[in-house]
Amino acid sequence: MEHVAEHQVRAHAPANTMRPLSYRVRQYRAETEDTFSIMIEPEDGQSIGRFAPGQFNMLYAHGAGESAISISSDPRHPRELWHTIRRAGIVTNAIGRLRKGDWIGVRGPYGASWPMHEAQGKDVLIVAGGIGLAPLRPALLQILAERHKYEGIFLLYGARTPDDLLFRRQLEQWRGRLDAHVGVTVDRAPTTWRGEVGVVTTLIPLAPFNPLRTVAMICGPELMMRFTARDLIDDGVPMDQIYISMERNMKCGIGFCGHCQWGRYFVCKDGPVFRYDSVQALMGIREL
Repeated sequence: MEHVAEHQVRAHAPANTMRPLSYRVRQYRAETEDTFSIMIEPEDGQSIGRFAPGQFNMLYAHGAGESAISISSDPRHPRELWHTIRRAGIVTNAIGRLRKGDWIGVRGPYGASWPMHEAQGKDVLIVAGGIGLAPLRPALLQILAERHKYEGIFLLYGARTPDDLLFRRQLEQWRGRLDAHVGVTVDRAPTTWRGEVGVVTTLIPLAPFNPLRTVAMICGPELMMRFTARDLIDDGVPMDQIYISMERNMKCGIGFCGHCQWGRYFVCKDGPVFRYDSVQALMGIREL
């Protein structure tokens, strides 16, 4: 599809793509009141295929069903396969009850990735809202590990409250780096909060990126992504250098069931990462 960057990775479904592989939960970590991370490994010792930042897996919980979950781990360490999940329904609540040693089914990885190669030599602006930081975390980890390949690195992250911030320990590490600009804001906060208060777009004027030499990667609620993209375009960032990640209604993960059809696209197969100029018209249509 024309929205895919030249070097953007896209998954191709194998022949047995509908059969989950057997994995075991190796670590469980609470992130916020309603969000957790799990690290899983194949139980038969088989090798884990590499994934590209932005791709997702289909996770199957016995007796509950499947859910499409973005991979949130470091792509340099594929055996440490992390997923960060918000409890939002039957499947994600069932996965949230799993603990070390429990079984989980896995299909994937699937989908189009963030344009890592295209971003090389440019400023990279990462804008995340809430749990949207999880699908962006692999991209940021790869960029920081290959810092010499990029110009300015800018992370702008917004959450509802300080208690809703993900990866808080690592977030502090990122904020302490001298070679990256990290801005954090919350919608509302107690008087003890010493950071910014406001929506994530209020951080954009504080980030000294070069609009004409910037690749932007955005993930969060759809309304937040629309307003962020609008503000970046107003600031001079080319529309074809803005990428968003969608997670609408994915069921099969490979474009067979049609449940996630979005205009002429299938979110699971053509996305979840889309170039903004290819989907801008779709973003404003209610119930599509």
